[in-house]
Amino acid sequence: MLEKLAPGLHVVATPIGNLADLSPRAADTLRRADRILVEDTRVTGKLLNHIGAKVPMTRYDDHSSDRDREAIVARLGDEAIALVSDAGTPLISDPGYKLVRAARAAGQSVHTVPGPSAAIAALTLAGLPTDRFLFLGFLPPKAKARADAIAEIAAVRATLVLYESGPRLAATLAALGDGLGDREAAVARELTKLHEECVTGTLEQLAERYAAAPARGEIVIVVGPPAPKEAASDADLSYCDYSTTILTTPGGSTGQASFVVRSVVRAADGLEDCTSSPGACVLVAVGVGQYYGGYAASAVPHKTGLGGLPNVASTDLTFGP
Repeated sequence: MLEKLAPGLHVVATPIGNLADLSPRAADTLRRADRILVEDTRVTGKLLNHIGAKVPMTRYDDHSSDRDREAIVARLGDEAIALVSDAGTPLISDPGYKLVRAARAAGQSVHTVPGPSAAIAALTLAGLPTDRFLFLGFLPPKAKARADAIAEIAAVRATLVLYESGPRLAATLAALGDGLGDREAAVARELTKLHEECVTGTLEQLAERYAAAPARGEIVIVVGPPAPKEAASDADLSYCDYSTTILTTPGGSTGQASFVVRSVVRAADGLEDCTSSPGACVLVAVGVGQYYGGYAASAVPHKTGLGGLPNVASTDLTFGP
C-alpha cells in the first residue's frame, strides 16, 4: 500500500502533449493523492490510466463556485488533494489561483510539483530575449477589446507571451502588428507532440502566413520587445525661442515678465511643434522674469529649423502645474 501524502493542496504540473514529460515526482503524487481536482475527467483519466493510478476525481474549473472552494478547503486538513489542469502547469491562464488563495487564507498547506509549461517551452524555442518577459494569457476575442489590451502593454520593454487558438491566430497577429509595430515574433504550436513547430518572422509576415494557411492545435505567440530608443544627439534637436511679456497662470492672474522660453524638441520624433506632444518638449527659461509657479506651456506657436534661434513675436503662453 502506498504511503499517504501530507495533507494539503498539491499543485501538480502535467504534460502539454508528450506523456513522457510527466516527472516521477508528479506521477508519485497523483498515485498517492486522496483526490484529484481536474478540468476534464476524460483528459486526466487518460493520464491516470497511463501511470496506473486509481484515484477519485472531482471537477474544478472556471465555473466552480465559492461554495465548491470552501468544501475543498475544508477537507485539506485531513486529505491530500492534487490540483491539475488539462495540460501544463495549473494556475497559468487557469482559475486555480482562487483555490490556492483560499487554502492559504485558511492556514492549509500548499505544495508545488513543477513541470511542463507551454509558455516557458515556447520561450526556449523562439530565439527572442528571455531576461524579461510578460505572460498575457489569451487576449480578448473581440477586436475593440483586443486592441485596447494591446495598447495597454505596447510600451512594456519585455518579450510578450500569449496563448491563442488556430481560428483567431491570423487576426491576433495582425492586431499585434497594428498595436506594437512590426516586431520580431514566433508562433509555436503542438509543442512536445509529433508535429511540433516554431515559425519565426515579423508580425506582418506571420499574420500573412497564417491568414493564407490557418493553423491548428494549441498555439503560443511570442513577441519580441520594442527596439531600444537611441539617445538624441545635438544634431537631432530643434530649438524654438519665444520672447514673451505676459504669462497667464492657472488661477487666471498674470505676471509681467521679460525672458525667453526655449523648447527643445527631438527632430527624430517628427513633431511639428510642442503642441503635438507637449510631454516631449523641454522648456527652459533663459533670462530673468517673474511668473506664478507654472512649469509647462500648454501652447506654443511654431518651431524653427534645426539650430535656428530667432526671437519670435510676443505671445501669450498659458502655464500649468
